[in-house]
Amino acid sequence: MNNKRKNRLSPEQIVAIFASICIVLLAVSTFAPKRLAVISNVAGVTIVPMQKGINSIGNNIVDWKNAKEENEELQKENEELTNLVNALKLENQNLSQDTYKLERLEELYALDKKYSDYKKTGANVISKGSGNWFDIFVIDKGSADGMKVDMNVIAGNGLVGIIYEVSDHYSKVRSVINDTSMVSAMVLSTQDNCIVKGSKETMNKGYLEVVYLDKDSKIKKGDELVTSNISSKFMEGITIGTVTKVEKSTDDLTKTARIEPIVDFQHLKEVLVIKEVKESVVLDETVKE
Repeated sequence: MNNKRKNRLSPEQIVAIFASICIVLLAVSTFAPKRLAVISNVAGVTIVPMQKGINSIGNNIVDWKNAKEENEELQKENEELTNLVNALKLENQNLSQDTYKLERLEELYALDKKYSDYKKTGANVISKGSGNWFDIFVIDKGSADGMKVDMNVIAGNGLVGIIYEVSDHYSKVRSVINDTSMVSAMVLSTQDNCIVKGSKETMNKGYLEVVYLDKDSKIKKGDELVTSNISSKFMEGITIGTVTKVEKSTDDLTKTARIEPIVDFQHLKEVLVIKEVKESVVLDETVKE
């Protein structure tokens, strides 16, 4: 251990060595400048290229470091922009949903004004039967909210159906397109009475069938059908649909027609319930509703 310490040069010795080298170089440059030129040439051939290589490596390292920092910054900015775009998309979706809901609520408000004689309450559709059509569905209002069997349900621009079952906090609705539905109706322009038959099969073709029209009826394409004053369960004057076709029945004693329902039975979200039950005496048992 002591030998190693003894072999080490002291600071004074190192300074002395460098001073000696400087003196030698000074002497050479004074008395033998040609030899110094040779040394310079050797240094130029060996050291300068090495220095250039070192400088190039250093510059490459600096460039790589700068590129890496720039890339990290760009990635960070890209993530921030992506998050911003996603947030804007979500906000746009929410605004679109709010717009559509506002439009539906405006329709319900207009419908409320159209049938202002009837006391009504709003309800949300919370489930439906199988298939594309809302022929049977459930609303989020029940007996606790004043719902009763046979209360009329409306939406869009007219009649949807009728409540047929009530629980404490929900009710089931049967729409006019259900296969068991038969609604007593009236041609608004001629006052002729008729029956609108529910059918998902005909609805797949875009219409409901109208039967029991008088053969002399002046009903025509474009006429509006509303619930009849003689309906046993439906309030009078609620729009059902518009006539698209009229023809004579096979026995030539009555006419039949087709109507396009006024309500979109594939997209029901909110409805209005008329909080009254029609009281009437049923004279014709063939008229179910």
